[in-house]
Amino acid sequence: MPGDALSQDPAELRRRIDTTKAHPARVYDVFLGGKDHYPADRAAAAAGLAANPRGYLDVRHNRDFLRRAVTTLAAQDGIRQFLDIGTGLPTGENVHQIAQRINTDSRVVYVDNDPVVLAHARALLTSGPEGRTDYIDADLKNPAHILEQAAKTLDFDQPIALCLVAILHFVEDAEAYGIVRELVAALPSGSRLVLSHLTEDLNPENIRAVQRTYTERGFTFVLRSRADVERFFTDNGLQPADPGVVPVHHWRPDHAAPVPEQPEASYLAALEDIEKVRYADINDVTDADINVYAAVGGKA
Repeated sequence: MPGDALSQDPAELRRRIDTTKAHPARVYDVFLGGKDHYPADRAAAAAGLAANPRGYLDVRHNRDFLRRAVTTLAAQDGIRQFLDIGTGLPTGENVHQIAQRINTDSRVVYVDNDPVVLAHARALLTSGPEGRTDYIDADLKNPAHILEQAAKTLDFDQPIALCLVAILHFVEDAEAYGIVRELVAALPSGSRLVLSHLTEDLNPENIRAVQRTYTERGFTFVLRSRADVERFFTDNGLQPADPGVVPVHHWRPDHAAPVPEQPEASYLAALEDIEKVRYADINDVTDADINVYAAVGGKA
């Protein structure tokens, strides 16, 4: 349960952290300009960037899609409950910060299985007084456990937004569709599925090069077609909302992606390429840069 996870013995937590192998959540942290990663994660991110020098745009636009999707669901659709699986390390704008800024009584449950994320989970629990946040230390591949624990915070008689953002490409087909089916089946009418996924449909040469760098490091890395991504919705009776399953930067763009404060030019020039990513302005994105589909669908 969330409380037990956060009270885990620090020595046990350290034992669970394997600093010699890259982990997707920590590689993602590198691209987002975070500091909660290890040399193996940095090396994996740097290799991915070398394979696709504009690849940081996939990561940053994926994160900006989450911002837009949560904002839309909270402000326009009145969704007040969010189940975010594959949360990753805390960043500047987490789901509860976005949702509770709009509806102060919003409830958010985060789920991840990286012990480094668990170590920083308290940063995800700074709920406003009217809302609530919790963290579950659990694996996406155990949806029954996730649902059981999430029910301690979320009301499964009221609509819930299930966020599976940039997580399913780490799960093979045989498991991925069954996992989503079990999770969606537990959601009440009026719920939403927020999903993004890597694909080779758009710019195959770039993303296949990245795929090679990560599979060499032991990652499962499944690139799904648009039709494959649509199946996560249609197989579960969900209708993707306008504009459907589209490249991530085309999902209801508001051209409000944050622009990082720029350092002195001499400082920036001295940085390694992977360090420069945190200062990049992602508003110059083109279709040739993106390898991620995104969509939001509703349950009748």
